[in-house]
Amino acid sequence: MARDSCLARVGAGVAVGGAVGGAVGAVYGTYEAVRCKIPGLLKIRHIGQTTVGSAAIFGLFLGCGSLIHCGKSY
Repeated sequence: MARDSCLARVGAGVAVGGAVGGAVGAVYGTYEAVRCKIPGLLKIRHIGQTTVGSAAIFGLFLGCGSLIHCGKSY
């Protein structure tokens, strides 16, 4: 079994974290926009900001976790 490079593992962690964070951010942003009664096109802007912010933060954390875990061998 060939071992993946550390960079590939970190990249995969960032990608998965970004996808999961984006999905959660979109759901939460939509809920928050409806709950707070944000008007018109500002609702779309709010959902987009929440989605991108959540994807970036979760992707960063999962990438860092993959980087930390990359050095360990079992």
